[in-house]
Amino acid sequence: MSIKSLFFKKKKLEKPWEKYYTEEELNFKIPNVTMYDTFVESTKKYPNNIAYRYFSKKVKYKKLLKQINKCSKAFNYFGIKKGDIVTICSPNIPQALISVYALNKLGAIAHMIHPLSAEEEIKDSVNDTKSKILLIIDIDYEKLKNVIDSTNLEYVIMLCAADSMNLFMHLGYNLTKKRKYKRYPHKRPYMSWNKFMRKSYKSKKIKLPYLDKNTPAVILHSGGTSGKPKYVVINNRSFYVSAIQTGRIALKKLKPGDSTLAIMPNFHGFGLSVCMHTPLTLGCTTILIPQFDSKKFDVLMNKTKPSIVLGVPTLFEALINCKNVKNLDLSYLKYIVSGGDSLSKSLEEKFNKYLKEHNANINVVQGYGLSEGLAAVALCFDDKYKPGSIGIPLARNSIKIIDPATREVVPYGQIGEICVNGPSVMIGYLNNESETNDALQMHDDAKVWLHTGDMGHMDEDGFLFYDQRMKRMIVTSGYNVYPSHIEEVIEKHPDVLQCTVVGMKHPYKMEVPKAFIVLKDGKNANIFKKIAIKEYCKKNLVHYMCPYKYVFRKALPKTKLGKIDFRSLQDDNGDDDV
Repeated sequence: MSIKSLFFKKKKLEKPWEKYYTEEELNFKIPNVTMYDTFVESTKKYPNNIAYRYFSKKVKYKKLLKQINKCSKAFNYFGIKKGDIVTICSPNIPQALISVYALNKLGAIAHMIHPLSAEEEIKDSVNDTKSKILLIIDIDYEKLKNVIDSTNLEYVIMLCAADSMNLFMHLGYNLTKKRKYKRYPHKRPYMSWNKFMRKSYKSKKIKLPYLDKNTPAVILHSGGTSGKPKYVVINNRSFYVSAIQTGRIALKKLKPGDSTLAIMPNFHGFGLSVCMHTPLTLGCTTILIPQFDSKKFDVLMNKTKPSIVLGVPTLFEALINCKNVKNLDLSYLKYIVSGGDSLSKSLEEKFNKYLKEHNANINVVQGYGLSEGLAAVALCFDDKYKPGSIGIPLARNSIKIIDPATREVVPYGQIGEICVNGPSVMIGYLNNESETNDALQMHDDAKVWLHTGDMGHMDEDGFLFYDQRMKRMIVTSGYNVYPSHIEEVIEKHPDVLQCTVVGMKHPYKMEVPKAFIVLKDGKNANIFKKIAIKEYCKKNLVHYMCPYKYVFRKALPKTKLGKIDFRSLQDDNGDDDV
């Protein structure tokens, strides 16, 4: 202890958001349970509730538990044990959901990857995690066969989207879609899901190892738009905590029998945790959507009538533009939550108006999270809501805004790096000590804080506001320029639908802002509109914030998760012609 610290005590972190919670909510207990244990308890309470809905097929909790137990026996037959990693490359189909819990029962780890991954990504993901078994959707066989010889895979379990459909849908799928894809050879290492499950009958009695809340459960890929992915290791405790924070405390209007629309994918923390696991701890139904059709979103809503929808902003934009269902009634909705990307003020206002016009007595609310914190770490809910805010820290979470250079907490309203401390934070990055130490840092309060790399600010009531990624901040002639502010100003122009600003190199200013703009109703950017938008920026922005270049596009590129692909825009050499 330094001499200075004997005379000056460190200022305790203020937590204004705690006034919104009860003492019981702020101190809920975390038992020594796994994901599988939690689902078993839910099944005991709600055995005849519908656990998942997949197209027209509905499966009860007690049947899903039987499927999980059977699947765990099959994995056991193939030698999967505690600590082994199995890669799952699948859309939101029942086989993937069943496998996650079956692996969890054995103490094995489910490594979730995107089914649209390129063949090299699949190869690297399998090799980096030393997976001996891969579960993959059958339409990806063409990609897998090109790289499988470069892996150590012993078995590949081929999943088919039709396997869990009813008979008539199964036949229809085989006639229309399955025939378009090259079929895999029915020999080792390949086998069908049904053949894999039949091995459960040959499995020896499972000797379950000791498992607890700290046992690793799932590996997710970190977000971002550039570089090699990092493998985020999440333990059982994080899933338990997330379910309590979101399902029992924040979204407490959800009751047994309600349903969640699982559009967010299972390889995304938000999708796996909040859209699938959390509902299954509440006696609710998760509606599995393997392939989302944005043009028929209103049809999907009308058919399924979910209690809650969680998604990225582009999802809600899609609903607004749907015209299939006349007089769409959304009065059944209890929550609409936006996460995964920044929701612009203009879209928030437009979507709230849309909700009111369709009888939904709610507003869209925002949440904030990242894979390293297992999806949501902050959320707006019920009356804990402010327009533009990404929420208050969830119960038992702490969030502080720091100056990245000094790690000192900045005053309310000032922008800094968002840091998170809480029981849902990751164990670390798999086999990557350097990156783990950068992300998880011990501060002077003797607590480990997750450095998110996101810039934001907090108001005196404890509401968090997102500004942007640290890497997106532009330093031009010594001035800090925040693209989100420029975007907000440009999107207020009556002709602008969407705007994204990135930094571009400059010979003496170092960096300058470059704006990519999409006009409303697919309008073309004629010379007069371009000049008008430039003049508008000159009137509403400080001179060093005005974009150096303006590029007009019909649409902006998106990542696989539906976020704006900043890396693609950074490499875009498009120019204006004014």
